[in-house]
Amino acid sequence: MTPEPAYLLHKRPYRETSALVELLTFHHGRVRAVARGVQRPGSRLRGVLQPFAPLHVTWSGSGDLKRLALMESQGTAAMLAGEGLLCGLYANELLARLLPVELSVDDVFAFYAAALDALPHPEGRAGALRRLEFALLEALDAEPRFVGPDGQQLDPQTRYVFDTDSRAFVLGERGIDGRTLKLLATGDWSAPGLAGPAKAVMRAALAPLLGSRPLRSRELMHQLASARLRRES
Repeated sequence: MTPEPAYLLHKRPYRETSALVELLTFHHGRVRAVARGVQRPGSRLRGVLQPFAPLHVTWSGSGDLKRLALMESQGTAAMLAGEGLLCGLYANELLARLLPVELSVDDVFAFYAAALDALPHPEGRAGALRRLEFALLEALDAEPRFVGPDGQQLDPQTRYVFDTDSRAFVLGERGIDGRTLKLLATGDWSAPGLAGPAKAVMRAALAPLLGSRPLRSRELMHQLASARLRRES
């Protein structure tokens, strides 16, 4: 096969010297594979197969679990630390949890790569993550529909909450005003004043897909935020 652009989403030890890996690839979406010998001390591949670094890979096998054949670095890993690192871990965990195996998701791959470029910069993180989340929801045919309960246009002065069954918005006093939702519908997730509402809408849309098992990366973000509050108090 032609070498495939890829990123590592998750890696865990397998047997003595190998690893089970989850990859996001350009043409084949999420791929599960065995990377043989990658855990061996002194292995060159041990330094290649790292999170947030662009790769070229090939694999063999016809089942859900492939065998990696080629693993080549295509550049340096994104320099993530602190909150930026937690955002990267969140993106990886979200994709590994929700993407079906070998579903072609070219847009998700593109927005993931763009997010890695944005995450080192605090001002770009929220918008990059929201674009990635929306692309993922679109790939799963689960994106929010920015319309009212019967498909009518949203009233700018009325407040709405997200309805998981219809993926539309229904009346709710503690919801988001229709004007803000119309702005979100344009896809400008980073416009001033939209960060909070955009995060709320994406979280509501992702909740039924994630189920009751919490995201570990989200828990780590909460712990970081709590530690900051304690230091500032």
